[in-house]
Parts: sequence; structure tokens; C-alpha cells
Amino acid sequence: MGKTYKKKAPAVKKQVTKEELEKLQDLVKKINNGVLQIGNLEMDKQRLAAAVNIVKNDLQVFQNSLQEKYGEVNVNIQTGEIESNLIK
Repeated sequence: MGKTYKKKAPAVKKQVTKEELEKLQDLVKKINNGVLQIGNLEMDKQRLAAAVNIVKNDLQVFQNSLQEKYGEVNVNIQTGEIESNLIK
């Protein structure tokens, strides 16, 4: 005798409510936007750090030229007064 097969009822897809789906999508969107902003800030940080390094290099070159002209001295950056490094 052959086997009899029963037809299974089609599976019913379960879904969250429209409101739940919208809330879920909104929260994921906010997270993605936050991550994107962090990435942009990190890129800005890297550009600024590179710019600061360029200025530091320019300062070192300028300090070297002042040292050649005035010797080993300290310059007050407020007044421009030159102070000797020699112990008094």
C-alpha cells in the first residue's frame, strides 16, 4: 500500500507592525548617520593633525634661522625681547 501525503498549509509570514518597522528603520538610520559623522570627523582630525605638523615644521625652520642670526637665545613671543641662555 502506498503512502498518503497530506498537503501542508502554506506558511504564514509573520511581520512586525508598520509602526514597529518604521521605528526599527529610524533607529538603524540614526546609527548609520552617527557612524558616518564619526568617520567624517576622523578625516577632519587627520587633516588638521597634518596641518599642525606642517606648521610645527615651519616653526622649526624659522627658529633655526633665528638661532643662526642671534645665537642660542630665548625670544619672548609677547614682546620680542631676546634673553640670553647663559646662566647669570
